[in-house]
Amino acid sequence: MALTLGPLLIDAGIDPAQALVIRHAYVHEPEDSGLQGLHADSTDAEILAYTGTQSADTRRFPALPPKFWVVFIREGGDQARLWSVLENRGEISHNDIRRTFDVVESEHMADLRKRLVIGWRSPRTWRMNATTAASYPVIGIADAEPIPFPGFDRLVLSHVQLQAVMREHRYASWRTALSSVFGIYLITDTRDGRHYVGKADGAESIRQRWSVYATNGHGGNVELRGLDPTSFRFSLLRVFDPATPTRDIDAAESHFKDALDSRRHGLNRN
Repeated sequence: MALTLGPLLIDAGIDPAQALVIRHAYVHEPEDSGLQGLHADSTDAEILAYTGTQSADTRRFPALPPKFWVVFIREGGDQARLWSVLENRGEISHNDIRRTFDVVESEHMADLRKRLVIGWRSPRTWRMNATTAASYPVIGIADAEPIPFPGFDRLVLSHVQLQAVMREHRYASWRTALSSVFGIYLITDTRDGRHYVGKADGAESIRQRWSVYATNGHGGNVELRGLDPTSFRFSLLRVFDPATPTRDIDAAESHFKDALDSRRHGLNRN
């Protein structure tokens, strides 16, 4: 059975009954419309602004649009490439001609941005309910463009980003780099600022240690169980060559626990 858009939406946590699917085409708007239209060199910011401005005619755009807008860009007459998924936070202005919405990019389907191509069965239709588009066939999913590793001292990841780093092809160089070092890492609970200082040594590289956090959120640490990992931020305090004696890594871990006071006012128990 051929893959369709519907299962990808559901897998990304998007209920098709609560989503709109939009296909933009490159077009020059009439000067009196006040809109610039889109072209091949339009920036993401311009596409976002264009999408957030809609007709006041409810025959052209829903009076009560849903929370998620899945936005594609036309390719040829019968295909469309995913640009992004937007979260509609509500209408912010409305006149007799146009309505403006507060829309922001969502992390839903972020790993498929500019990679997913679907067949578009209704060439004259530019928007529809996702329940209709759910049956549209997936034509292809291109390989993701590799993302350069930023360096150990610039690495700051949310839990969602950590999960992406551990599973997506575009982060292959990141996994290679994290596999090459031991070290001291920091987990910050961004809800209250409390710190957890941990280490990767012995049989575990940073990649191996962090892959456990990506899987279960707590890494087996009692202090982190029961906390919501979506508020965690991961960073590195110091990295070591795998040949570094364990006692040196232990000393560095103890130093950072003292420096950050993570035993008394943080999430470390010892």
